[in-house]
Amino acid sequence: MNPLKSITGTLVSGVVLAIVIIFILGTAGAVNPWSFWVWFHVIVGITWIGLLYYFNFVQVPAVATALGEADSGGPGPAAINKYVAPRALLWFRWAAVATWLTGAMALEAMHAGEGSGVVAAFTLASGYKAIGMGAWLGTIMLFNVWVLIWPNQKKILGLDGKQHSADEIAKSKTVALMASRTNTMLSIPMLLGMIGQGHGLPF
Repeated sequence: MNPLKSITGTLVSGVVLAIVIIFILGTAGAVNPWSFWVWFHVIVGITWIGLLYYFNFVQVPAVATALGEADSGGPGPAAINKYVAPRALLWFRWAAVATWLTGAMALEAMHAGEGSGVVAAFTLASGYKAIGMGAWLGTIMLFNVWVLIWPNQKKILGLDGKQHSADEIAKSKTVALMASRTNTMLSIPMLLGMIGQGHGLPF
């Protein structure tokens, strides 16, 4: 049986391969919680931000084009809105939660002193300013996903089981788009904070 024929098999194979590589390269002889949580933080973070970029760079322009061509015999956006968007939004919003939680665990694991790594980051304590800035931006982005993007997308796609007027849907489209574009903008300095903690800022 080929594990690559299912997404679960593919993911499990990737984890197994990574573990094999760890043993080939040589283990440290003890579990490194910081590395463990950062590893999973990066995986789920790529899922979240990758989908954010997909929505902004691919799906939104594609739906706009499909709407523009619908009157001239084009297929319209129905397939994207019915089959692609709901599934993408499911992964998108839960990957956002997983990214925040694994990030919090990574902050706790990297904190060697007394107190909490999460508190040190969010108070921008000495040695935590870059990652703290990233944590704040990531938290704002998580808020936007669950409070602005998802509730409005449910209205747009008819996933809330209610009828909405054209004006309500138009307003929801604007709110969801602006929140998504805000997250895309914030993701750039947020990622700078993530890499800056371990590697320093570019200049």
